[in-house]
Amino acid sequence: MSEEQIVDGDEYEEISSEEVDRVVGLLEELMGMVQSQNVRDYLEEASTSIYYLVYDEEEGDGQEAVSEAA
Repeated sequence: MSEEQIVDGDEYEEISSEEVDRVVGLLEELMGMVQSQNVRDYLEEASTSIYYLVYDEEEGDGQEAVSEAA
């Protein structure tokens, strides 16, 4: 599955779900390495924003459960 997102007005960028999954996984791994709660919160916010680039909010409920388990 890939989605197109608006980049600079009328141009579109194709974003693959595989890339999103990989980046979200790396951010979650990084969250486990940092000590600062503030940094973890920013990383989680970034992870969630990236996740929703290709997945609907309805599918996001499963993502939150996965993130909380990690």
